Amino acid sequence: MYIPGMTFSSSSTTLTTAVPVSLTVPPKTTWSTTIRTSSRVCGSPAIFSRIVGGTDAVDGEWPWQVVLYVGGTFICGGSLISEQWVLSAAHCFDYSSYPSYYTISLGMYRLGGSNPHGVTVEVEQIIKNSQYTYTGVRGDIALVKLKIPVAFNDYIHPICLPAASISFLSGMECWVTGWGTRSSGGSISSLNTLQKVMTPLIDYKQCDQMYHIGSSISTDITIILEESICSGYKEGGKDSCQGDSGGPLVCKVNGTWFQAGVVSWGDGCALANRPGVYTLVPAYESWIKTNVPELLFHNVIPESTNPPDSPEGSASRYCTSWTLVLFSVLSLTLF
Repeated sequence: MYIPGMTFSSSSTTLTTAVPVSLTVPPKTTWSTTIRTSSRVCGSPAIFSRIVGGTDAVDGEWPWQVVLYVGGTFICGGSLISEQWVLSAAHCFDYSSYPSYYTISLGMYRLGGSNPHGVTVEVEQIIKNSQYTYTGVRGDIALVKLKIPVAFNDYIHPICLPAASISFLSGMECWVTGWGTRSSGGSISSLNTLQKVMTPLIDYKQCDQMYHIGSSISTDITIILEESICSGYKEGGKDSCQGDSGGPLVCKVNGTWFQAGVVSWGDGCALANRPGVYTLVPAYESWIKTNVPELLFHNVIPESTNPPDSPEGSASRYCTSWTLVLFSVLSLTLF
């Protein structure tokens, strides 16, 4: 997560892989399609905070946030969407396709130190979208099945999934959470506390225009795909960063939280005209339902709020960083 006031360097044009951080890993669900803020359904945390912008989260504030480890090493984030399923980014599983290599921790607040509510579960199955390739960003979404179902509580609780008919409008203020670096190319502290940041949404067309600014890529070539959504500010300053991949971009509608996106990639961190790019969750409703039919999607009507030109927020992005060259010109970082 990039936080204002922290120094950062511009993204590199060389293919690089962030060195994972070795840390100590802590030791069929249905719910009503009617969203009720008075009961503990999806997207309804028991703990709330009024603190905004690039700050430590409150323990239990984002109970759907999970941590993905490979061999005991933190690599990515993700979101709990049912008792036995997690949503993350496909590129988080570039290391290996074997589920036995991975574990997922839930109820986490710090990457290291005390996590009294933390639970770690082995992975049974990994389903990556078939459109995903190692050198592109289409289909950067994955479903992860846990070996055993988890019990919901105040610190472990699922996020709601929005139906394909939902359009998240530009300017809507949403939140991204994670344990990613606080500067481009920075390191991840073993005692890093979960961070949260609020940034406005930017639709894919406007985001595509922004990514062409200062680039030699022809405007006839689409950089930001229709099944993506962006979040951030035109002038930069707040953004998700390396180590945040796979984590959730969530928006609050009528008192309930819905997952709009999955942290995917970006050109550096918090640069002007380079907002964070997220896989748009509603665009993959059909794919998710095909693989996990029991999951429920909800129809909501998001309302636009402030335009994306005011730096009142901050961000987060998970996983290892891969710096690729997009169309041989744009430096693309998979977080």
